[in-house]
Amino acid sequence: MANDNNTLRQDARVIGLVGLAHGTSHFYHLILAALIPWLKPAFQLSYTELGLLMTVFFVVSGIGQALAGFVVDRFGARAVLFFGIAMLGLSALLLSQASGYGGLLGGALLAGVGNAVFHPADYTLLNQRVSRERLAHGFSVHGISGNIGWAASPLFLATIAASQGWRVALLSAAALPLLVLVLLVLNRHALYPDPVQRQAGGAQGGTLSFLKLPAVWLCFGFFLLTAVALGGIQSFATISLESLYGISHALATSSYTAYMLASALGMAAGGFVGAGSRRHDRTVALAFSAAALLALVLAAGAGPSWMALPLMGLIGLCSGVAGPSRDLMIRAAAPAGATGRVYGVVYSGLDSGLAIGPLLFGLVMDAGRPGWVFAGVALFQALAIATAVGVGGNTRARAAQPVGSAG
Repeated sequence: MANDNNTLRQDARVIGLVGLAHGTSHFYHLILAALIPWLKPAFQLSYTELGLLMTVFFVVSGIGQALAGFVVDRFGARAVLFFGIAMLGLSALLLSQASGYGGLLGGALLAGVGNAVFHPADYTLLNQRVSRERLAHGFSVHGISGNIGWAASPLFLATIAASQGWRVALLSAAALPLLVLVLLVLNRHALYPDPVQRQAGGAQGGTLSFLKLPAVWLCFGFFLLTAVALGGIQSFATISLESLYGISHALATSSYTAYMLASALGMAAGGFVGAGSRRHDRTVALAFSAAALLALVLAAGAGPSWMALPLMGLIGLCSGVAGPSRDLMIRAAAPAGATGRVYGVVYSGLDSGLAIGPLLFGLVMDAGRPGWVFAGVALFQALAIATAVGVGGNTRARAAQPVGSAG
């Protein structure tokens, strides 16, 4: 349960520490995608093979995330979070020493193991240690930190790889989790897990009873669909923009960075929107409707080249506004005592979608259809709107049932 007696300083400390860890995990989502221009010629790989590396990462992460939720509820979020950060650092070390495609696959697998723990651990800590009145803003900062990690990763890795090579870039990336882990250990008392949550064998009805709730699976579907779209943007937006608009790699990378930074701004605004609203599904639906329409404009490739950057920024802004409302929507769907499990299962949809996206859009790129990347983004965002509306309606219907009548 959230601690409603916290001071602003105590809440800010927890939110900042969890946000830092989350940003680190998102930084690692792109350590392979950011190095495609170097890895492709170095290992003579196709875009499909490169996409498969990211698919391995997210398949492992998705399976592990669903399992990690149970571990978090049983043993506490803090130790699980520390383990994940350590695994990310080890994965970068392994990737930096890869001598073939098998080494890259092994590094991607280990990174997926590390990434698996973050959402169930992060959201459990936020729900336990942050007061309810600041929880929407905690979710907002959590999302912003993730987007900062996504935005920083390509710039950090590409800059070092361009001057020192991709192996040095990965070695440099390995230092980040080590520094973060040291900081978290020094502040470990602020992240002490709730003993009640640790001992909870399950919510009402048993450990797996939450799986019977339709809202949980609608949330899973929402994350799956939106993550397929995000996987296309993360992996191939830069290359697609170069081809569609004839812009330089630097400008295309800047457009992707604009998407991520604008998304962070959107999440900051979305924290206030989420805190002042009860119909979180409607906020999500409106924001994604706008993002999908903008993606279709970008897919047409008919405008001047300067349009690429502001359009990417606007898509990111709209998507970001939905973030805190999305997380509050999931919190409302989670039964008491099952926070880690619900977030683990639901967010495994994110990893599943990010596993499918790079492979799917890699095939599109190999077919010479860069415009289809953004058309596909619009399609999957539009499909996700129906699941968000379904989550909201189902959760409200369950809340309206008399106590004890839920299945």
